Amino acid sequence: MSDKPSPFTPQQALEFMQKMWNPFGLSMPGVMPPPAPGMAPAAPPFPNPLAMFATLDPAEIDKKIGELRVIENWLTMSLNFMQMSIKTLELQKASLEALRAGAAAASEPTPAPKKSRAKESE
Repeated sequence: MSDKPSPFTPQQALEFMQKMWNPFGLSMPGVMPPPAPGMAPAAPPFPNPLAMFATLDPAEIDKKIGELRVIENWLTMSLNFMQMSIKTLELQKASLEALRAGAAAASEPTPAPKKSRAKESE
């Protein structure tokens, strides 16, 4: 192992994640807001803030992976449905534009054919 200090302490890593997921500092259930400058930090809602991220039980990890795969599949299905809806609306728009263009072309009077000058001189 190296004697170099780690770039983040666990507390700094937690604060970074809180800022990343909650940039406006809104209160979230189960998460303590960062202390104001000059104020003592409040006690976290559980003994070790990093405990909610760490698990050493492979069965729990497999369970969490399964849950996340279900969510991933649901989101994929929702994305596919959304893309299909967009394509359907684009096709409807193209059809309506084609019908309007055809109706506009049909309603315009056709100009009378011009006689050629060669025929007029005869």
